[in-house]
Amino acid sequence: MLFCLYNLDQPDSQAVRQAHRPAHVAYLERQGERLVAAGPLLSDDGQAMIGSLIILDCADRGEAEAFAAGDPYAAAGLFATVTIRPWRRVFPKS
Repeated sequence: MLFCLYNLDQPDSQAVRQAHRPAHVAYLERQGERLVAAGPLLSDDGQAMIGSLIILDCADRGEAEAFAAGDPYAAAGLFATVTIRPWRRVFPKS
């Protein structure tokens, strides 16, 4: 089942994001094919990273929650909110 993880950063947390970005990217790279898509959410002007959007193929919600908890960004306290929702891919058709 696909899950969408929508994570918003704490205010004024760019230094935390930058310090933990290499570990976060390495964590994503280790997910293999279960990682459908991932990237930063951007400020309205497109200049600052303000969160993360991740689409992950997991067996169940518990697995998605474990992934979210294991993210180095989460361990560093970067996120103000983490929202996990089941997601259905419609387009593009596979």
